[in-house]
Amino acid sequence: MSPILLNSQLHDEKTFYQMFLQDLEKCTSEVIIESPFITTERVKTFDRVFNTLLKKNVKIFVITRDPKEHGEGMEVQSEAEIRRFETTGVQVLLCAGNHHRKLAVLDRTILWEGSLNILSQNHSREIMRRIDSKELALQIFQFLKLGKFL
Repeated sequence: MSPILLNSQLHDEKTFYQMFLQDLEKCTSEVIIESPFITTERVKTFDRVFNTLLKKNVKIFVITRDPKEHGEGMEVQSEAEIRRFETTGVQVLLCAGNHHRKLAVLDRTILWEGSLNILSQNHSREIMRRIDSKELALQIFQFLKLGKFL
């Protein structure tokens, strides 16, 4: 196994948000979050830190599923939060075709990936791996061809 992965950290739904919020607070240039689902309740977790980052001119990108691909309850919440993101300066990119990736790239140096829907997780049991590696963060950035959109 790669020495980088040996030094990675595993988190579950109980420990993820505390560590992720700490990482967000340290961002200086860019936040990319891929979360197929968005709920109003979970987005409240990010209000303060997103506002702080935007005031520091940190670019925030949310990549999510087109709300039309959700059931009615999720569609309404997702559309409302997307509108709110866009009015505050968070850039939202919609994906069609059953988008389901869950990851985040912070300042292109920290990669979070796993099963947890960052912007909607509530009661499910999940896992996320935190990797502090510019090399692997750039690898996922390039693999997903994010440079075409951001």
